[in-house]
Amino acid sequence: MLDIPLLVRVHVVAVIAAQNDMGVCDAIEHNAPVGKPAAMSAPHLPKVAGIDPTVPAPAHTAPPLPGLPAPPVAPGALIQDRLAGWVSDLTTLHELTERLSRTHALDDALHELLRAGAALVGARRGMVVLEPADGLGPATTVGLGLDHADLGTIETVPRSATSYGRILEGLPQAAPRPASADAPGEAAPSAGRPPDPARAPGAAPRTGAAPDPVAASRTDAVADPVAVPDLFADEHLDPRHREVAARLGFAASYAVPLAAGRAGRLGAAVWLYDEPAEPAERARHLVRLYGQYASEQLARLVELERSRATMATIAEELLPRRLPRVPGVQLAARHRTTPGGGGDWYDALPLPEGALGLAVGSVSGTGPSALAAMGRLRASLRAYAVMEGEDPVAVLSDLELLLRLTEPARSATALFAYAEPDLRKIVLAGAGHTPPLIVGDRRTEFIETSLSAPLGMLACWEAPSVELTTEPGETVLLYTDGLLRRTGEPMDRAFARLHAAAATVPRADRSDPGAVADHVLRTLLPDDAHGTEDVVVLAARFA
Repeated sequence: MLDIPLLVRVHVVAVIAAQNDMGVCDAIEHNAPVGKPAAMSAPHLPKVAGIDPTVPAPAHTAPPLPGLPAPPVAPGALIQDRLAGWVSDLTTLHELTERLSRTHALDDALHELLRAGAALVGARRGMVVLEPADGLGPATTVGLGLDHADLGTIETVPRSATSYGRILEGLPQAAPRPASADAPGEAAPSAGRPPDPARAPGAAPRTGAAPDPVAASRTDAVADPVAVPDLFADEHLDPRHREVAARLGFAASYAVPLAAGRAGRLGAAVWLYDEPAEPAERARHLVRLYGQYASEQLARLVELERSRATMATIAEELLPRRLPRVPGVQLAARHRTTPGGGGDWYDALPLPEGALGLAVGSVSGTGPSALAAMGRLRASLRAYAVMEGEDPVAVLSDLELLLRLTEPARSATALFAYAEPDLRKIVLAGAGHTPPLIVGDRRTEFIETSLSAPLGMLACWEAPSVELTTEPGETVLLYTDGLLRRTGEPMDRAFARLHAAAATVPRADRSDPGAVADHVLRTLLPDDAHGTEDVVVLAARFA
């Protein structure tokens, strides 16, 4: 009889001893065959006439005899399987975090977070509630597989009765479940709280570890995940929550907090299961690691969104809150700012004897300094327009002198038009600015202005003005070059696209200057969410 148990004992003891004396990688390297392949170094069966020892023995047709040991396990197979699992998990996390890092808008990042989390925990639907703890916003709720009506239905449940609400409001978790056989000798995790993350696979035990005050303060400030494996079996569940779950068709949930370093609590994400379920410990660990990275990315995007909102507010406050009402002309303006805050501006002011002054311009640079320079330039132009508005060249000459003396390192473009609505007459001058566009039933054409340099570029600026008369019902479009640059095309093609967009304004919309401006923006920039250039469009329709 073959002594198989002896061989099994030798190999198993060798692998265990190697794991105890050295690392996992060293153990695998130590047990790897050296010199010859394993097939050559393995013991060979004696050659017998008519029998090929290399052919495997036929499979058993009857169960093995009782008492015989199991076939031997290859040395290091268990270690290799575990390493393969860890490598697979790290690869998955790398791919998901790479996709999240490529998002540049807060809404896109929230949707990506929901999709990745659903894949990790094995759910089909979910929602994320963004509510920064400092109360400065932005606050929003985004759903995966849930439309606005479903989100509204969920929000009818008292927040304290939901898993994500307990995280956001810092309420105590659900009552613990009785101990089970999940981990011998240990109590099972509570229904609303997963096992200690420090005891996840690969983490060092707590015993004997020195406390980390920074990590401890962050852990105390962040709530634990909340798992509800069976909503309908939970005796403490709010009846309204059970009713909404039955209406929307979900039976379990798993919620995790979103918090990042200095930003603190940002919100909570919850994934919904169609049937009673709960993510395994491995999935919980992956979601925790992914959530840490996602929270940091969300914190950066929240700060970007706040700065964008602040810049937009400052820019809007520096621009006219409402346009004047002057007989014989209708006005409309559209302004799209950038996250950094550009220096594009517009103005419309009534002048003596029923005249109207129209102006658009752009200051070089971005950020608060460009916004401040834009405000000063616009205020100065208003003063010059009141004093000598009937001469646009004089207005821009004074503005150029002021800019050159007060801000020699900055340049600007500007266009000023002196309009007499009762005569439908316009006199305009431009300093390095794009030409206006006339949109009417009979023509769509650019106004040919004199070619001149921007303000601040020459020692002495002066260019002749241009005079034109509009037909009844025609609209004059003044715009900044950001409208052309946002198309991403060369200037000649951008001008052609602008002309085509203005020519295709529906006849029913041509009586409304706001509709004309909206059509041009919608046609020229259909998918422009957050461009890098400010855009200003000022439309004046003459009766």
